[in-house]
Amino acid sequence: MTPPPDAKQTPLFKQYWEIKRQYPDVILMFRLGDFYEMFGQDAEAAAGVLEITLTSRDYFGGERIPMCGIPHHALDRYLARLIAAGHRVALCEQIEDPRYAKGIVKRKVTRVVTPGTVLDDAMLEAKSNNFLVALSASTVDRSCAVFGIALCDVSTGEFAVTQIAGPDAPQKLLEELERLGPRELLLPPDLQDAWQDWVVDGRPWILSPVPMERQARKTARQALLEHFGVASLRGFGCEELEQAQEAARSVLAYLSHRHIEAARHLRSLTTYSTDQFMGLDPTARRNLELTQAMWDGGRGRTLLAILDGTGTSMGGRMLRRWLEQPLLDPVRINERLDAVEELAESALLRGDISEMLRQISDLERLAGRCATGVAGPRDLGALRTSLRKLPQLQGLVAPCRALYLTELAERLRSIPELDELATHLEAGLMDDLPATARDGGIIRDGYDVRLDELRTASSEGKDWIATLESTERERTGIKSLKVGYNSVFGYYIEVTKPNVHLAPADYHRKQTTTNAERYITPELKEKEALILGAEEKIVELEQRLFAELRDRVGREASALLQVAAAVAEVDVLAAFAERSVRYDYRRPEVLAHGPIEIRNGRHPVVERLSPEPFIPNDTLLDDGDQRQLIITGPNMAGKSTFLRQVALITLMAQAGCFVPADSARIGVVDRIFTRVGAHDDLASGQSTFMVEMNETANILNNVTERSLVILDEIGRGTSTFDGLSIAWAVAEYLQQVGAKTLFATHYHHLNDLAERLPGVKNYRAAVKEDGHHIVWLRKIVPGGTDKSYGIQVARLAGLPDAVISRAREVLADLERGSGSVDGGLPAPGTQISAQRQKVQLNLFEVEENPVVEELRRLDLTTMTPLEALTLLYQLQKRVG
Repeated sequence: MTPPPDAKQTPLFKQYWEIKRQYPDVILMFRLGDFYEMFGQDAEAAAGVLEITLTSRDYFGGERIPMCGIPHHALDRYLARLIAAGHRVALCEQIEDPRYAKGIVKRKVTRVVTPGTVLDDAMLEAKSNNFLVALSASTVDRSCAVFGIALCDVSTGEFAVTQIAGPDAPQKLLEELERLGPRELLLPPDLQDAWQDWVVDGRPWILSPVPMERQARKTARQALLEHFGVASLRGFGCEELEQAQEAARSVLAYLSHRHIEAARHLRSLTTYSTDQFMGLDPTARRNLELTQAMWDGGRGRTLLAILDGTGTSMGGRMLRRWLEQPLLDPVRINERLDAVEELAESALLRGDISEMLRQISDLERLAGRCATGVAGPRDLGALRTSLRKLPQLQGLVAPCRALYLTELAERLRSIPELDELATHLEAGLMDDLPATARDGGIIRDGYDVRLDELRTASSEGKDWIATLESTERERTGIKSLKVGYNSVFGYYIEVTKPNVHLAPADYHRKQTTTNAERYITPELKEKEALILGAEEKIVELEQRLFAELRDRVGREASALLQVAAAVAEVDVLAAFAERSVRYDYRRPEVLAHGPIEIRNGRHPVVERLSPEPFIPNDTLLDDGDQRQLIITGPNMAGKSTFLRQVALITLMAQAGCFVPADSARIGVVDRIFTRVGAHDDLASGQSTFMVEMNETANILNNVTERSLVILDEIGRGTSTFDGLSIAWAVAEYLQQVGAKTLFATHYHHLNDLAERLPGVKNYRAAVKEDGHHIVWLRKIVPGGTDKSYGIQVARLAGLPDAVISRAREVLADLERGSGSVDGGLPAPGTQISAQRQKVQLNLFEVEENPVVEELRRLDLTTMTPLEALTLLYQLQKRVG
């Protein structure tokens, strides 16, 4: 809505439009008394999201402007809904007391809240980061792009950069963004057009422009040197990374532009390389269900949920990071495993550490809230309690022998700045703290002389008034005399009408009621002024002292964040140890190079959620005779579970966790690739087969001899001959590269590869056959198979008996076909006999019930009790 000329605006709307012009791209919440009001298009957008009534207000020339509002005390609830919907919101506050304002109350925007700059706990997930990510690029030429990435979690103070270069930089960039899952993504103008073409692919990232006008004043290097107060960026490891510097400068400029004080506690910058960690593309993350389940998008059936025994929010976020970034350095991996092993061996130590961790609050987010000036009294109280526990946690870890735990104990050692901070919080804060600073009762007696004097004055005045009633009754002889108070007249002496004639001369009438007269005295007014003045000053002084304490915490944010990181790492190691003991995990042997050899491995998620006992399996993938395993067998026999469990065990080992197996030897893999399942990508108009081929192409273009590749049913989305041809060629290519590969397929012809190519072995999912029935044994055993058991699976799925019977007839015709191709595929044109329909049953042609026939064929002497119960349940369903 275009504002009218200034001359035609009311003073209030003139002030509103002056502020709105500075923030045209956000919803402006304009504080008016006890409400935040929104006008024009802002009101229309907010009313729909918040489901509140849209009204209007007189504007000028008879025109009315749309408006809506929310109570100021309900801000957090409504703000969270706007941010969740992807909006940016500017909070325009009254910066002077309306009682003393001359004309329009002064107002200004104190904070702009965007999805990537959220600070309120109600809008944050405790165990997930809330990343604001900025990108920069030296060129938009796909073949030689150099990208800079800067990530910042305003709520925790995490600030890091990396740089990605090379012909595959766009792909690596997308993988890193998928891992980070930014709530808000800052794009420079030169990336806006290219982004849509070759990076974004329907991802739900909120894009925001970089405020370039603020960046043009100085180079990125100059901006960072000035912010950190250093002479060189070498200490941060990014002196030569120009694009990383540019991205970091964008983050700082954006925070400054949004009135976020968070930049103040971003006092350190970490430089990392994506080459330090195992490569996991978005497809692998999805198929392995590391942090998000495919079936509902939640975390309940994920590896993260199974392993998350952390006691702090910081530890939960660190655990997620470790699972999404498994290590490549076997030395660092084994340092983690050493620490987990020591904690696993001592139940008492592990229990004491876990108990202590549960008493430590989220130091990262508390530091962030203090540094940005939004922390409340209870936040400081939680910080005080946590600082008390740090020496005790350090004392538990210090005696440990593992090198990693020894280093963590040193990082937890008392820091003078934090010791001093803890002392001030102890001395300054009450034991029982209010929710907000305006409620008072925050500062402890004895902390500030001025506050003590005011409290004494207020207390003495109240004591005097408390005795005034009895004193005046005795002096005047009026037994019904009362001393009262209201917000209009203050303190007063009330005398009933029959006793008015007894009122002394120094009583001055203030108010007449139906049954009484109310009086004041000079001495009463003097005490009232003393009490009310002291209380007002007490509130103001307490708020000022609280703000000073909060600012002091903010100044120590850097030290707090260092200690918080150490606490989080102890938490993850303790969680790994606890889960390893509880779920009977074993320490893997991790080597720089070598095989993946697993004895009695189990799927960490399926074994916890399945109602049936999990059947373990062995695995051997090496660099010689068993580089590629071709795995055949029927659907539902456990092939996909086996493939995923090998990948997850490898990932867990490289993350530093014990694994679900009797033993495991893991040669470090540089990447895990997966091609599992089939689905359409309707958003981009891609068919199931096109999605499958895109994922396969990504694997073949990036795989190395150190990669682990998981393939499940390549080529299903096209014709049988095309699919088989593609699957065959893919298997050959991976064998030539030398990657460790598990290839599950229904194309039994791929079993021939084992005779033609070195390093390829055939395995199958074992089943037990009994006529037309099969029992899944869930074991992967050597050898191929030429059966798919599709009809048996269809029968168990509940297809009508008539369809099953007809399918068997068609299969028999195909198997009898004279023109079989390449070991079993029927030749085109193979004749299928017409369906025989029985029009009328002969009186004596009663067909036996198939359930009875099946019971007659059973060999009860070889069945286990569990198999018998399972079969009985299936038969009951068929006849029910």
